[in-house]
Amino acid sequence: MYEGKSHMLFVKYAVPQMIGLLFNSVYLIVDGVFIGRRLGRDAMAAAAVSVPLIEILIALSMAVAVGAGVMISAHLGKGEKDQARAVFSLSVLGTAAMALLICALGNVFIHPLAELLGSTPSIHGEAISYMRYIITFSPFLLFSFLLSGLARSDNRPKLAMFALMFGSVSNIVLDYVFMYPLNMGIAGAALATALGPIFSVLILLPHFLSKQGDLYLTKFKFKWHSLRSVYLLGFPSFIMEFTIGIITFIYNIAIVHYGFGEIGLAAYLVIGYLILMILTLFLGMAQGLQPVFSFFMGTGEEKRSRALLGFSVKIFLAIGVLCYVLIIFFSRGFFSIFNPGDTELIHFMESRSLAYFSGFFLAGFNILMIAYWQANERTGKALLVSLSRSVIWPPVLIAVLPLIFGGEAVWICQSASEALTAVTAAVFLALRHHNR
Repeated sequence: MYEGKSHMLFVKYAVPQMIGLLFNSVYLIVDGVFIGRRLGRDAMAAAAVSVPLIEILIALSMAVAVGAGVMISAHLGKGEKDQARAVFSLSVLGTAAMALLICALGNVFIHPLAELLGSTPSIHGEAISYMRYIITFSPFLLFSFLLSGLARSDNRPKLAMFALMFGSVSNIVLDYVFMYPLNMGIAGAALATALGPIFSVLILLPHFLSKQGDLYLTKFKFKWHSLRSVYLLGFPSFIMEFTIGIITFIYNIAIVHYGFGEIGLAAYLVIGYLILMILTLFLGMAQGLQPVFSFFMGTGEEKRSRALLGFSVKIFLAIGVLCYVLIIFFSRGFFSIFNPGDTELIHFMESRSLAYFSGFFLAGFNILMIAYWQANERTGKALLVSLSRSVIWPPVLIAVLPLIFGGEAVWICQSASEALTAVTAAVFLALRHHNR
């Protein structure tokens, strides 16, 4: 099933998922550009209220997709196709129940939820208008990520890539149609975002419904401990996605506390788009490799698994270094897309991004190791590394480094966190090698 040398496996499985998720992040950026240029600052603020909600939905879906994917690939590696189908059916049932609950409760409690996420009286109406579409269509968002992940486990990485790409491109096209010719305002932007995942699901469903691969719905005996195992194995991925919002919240507080004010907040908003693109590269490649690592675990091919890991580490580090070089030379052009007339803000973003991304080449290594340990059911290591780069080191360093080196040090804290996390991951690898 997974034939070929490491570089061929990498190209076949890591690259398609990377491209699919990259399109997904690009449409979020384009969505922000459309709203900002067409509707202005208040509309951007109203849409921003829904960003943590979208991140949570994606995080929940990724938890199920990765957890189920690990179990499914391991079963397929052992030739246990019936057990793999049972896990697939369980993950679909669990996601459907979760989606209906979110849709129902989200619409009932939409007003307090919007206030909790930061809505103010001046933008509350627009925030509610945007959120209602996101909540109502949330089942499609959840299933688009779940089914694309399980299509990779079923040896269809290109189908998963195409589904995500088509959903993203359709979102961009609908953004223009709803916001310009139809002049639907922020509701149009929300509707475009909500409809995109529907196209992805429609592309993916025939593969499973027509039994084109090993995975399709089947009768199974429901077991709570199996569902718990799915969420437990996928929990590190949930943490990776969910804590993006937590890190943003911590940085916003620190930026204000150390006197950077509105220009600092505006800069971090746009730097966040660049963060999203870089992390998406790494997350996409890591997710694409996860079924391969899990399959090798099931077949007992540890030598091939280690060879693929070694090759992947080199590629991840090389891409990380390349990204930083591109930031050095071309970040000004990227930042100018959002605020072309504000030269002070562009200069501020350009100078701070050099410090902020200085250690981001190590983020790829950390994300790869999380995916590798998840795939091999070493959840404890995956969870510790995931927490280290998100909720352990960032708040500690943000609290300490600026006190020692001054407020500007706040911009290097995330890179320092990635470096310390990489040391932790490297120690785990060295200990494993020593114990063999």
